[in-house]
Amino acid sequence: MCACVSIIGKDNSPLYIATANVDKEIELQYQVHASLDVIEEKCASSQKQNADGRELYLGLLNSTEIYKIYGYVTNTKVKFVIVIDSSNTSFRENEVRSMFRNLHSLYTDAVCNPFYIPGEPLTSKAFDSNVRNIITTN
Repeated sequence: MCACVSIIGKDNSPLYIATANVDKEIELQYQVHASLDVIEEKCASSQKQNADGRELYLGLLNSTEIYKIYGYVTNTKVKFVIVIDSSNTSFRENEVRSMFRNLHSLYTDAVCNPFYIPGEPLTSKAFDSNVRNIITTN
């Protein structure tokens, strides 16, 4: 089961975070922010290897006894982090990639709104309900 979905801006400020369990929200936020160092490290090493075509999906960032944390970075350096419950062994890598693609599409639609101010937190109710639908269906 997906425990948390978050979107972090290019300056590492949180733009959006949604958790499946409100009681564990602070713990999950800590896990997300702890994974930002790994994201920065992976992005720096991938830029050295191939400057032109960069893979957006970063894969598994961190694994604990309770959670598996996956990362994705857009071309504009906006970071998506998905935290998945480690007890769910049926979760496959291609399902995580699909979740990131769906999340990226939802994010793109949300920031294309002419009333959205770039860099501000995402407060759209439609965006929130669509992301929470991703959390509950996976």
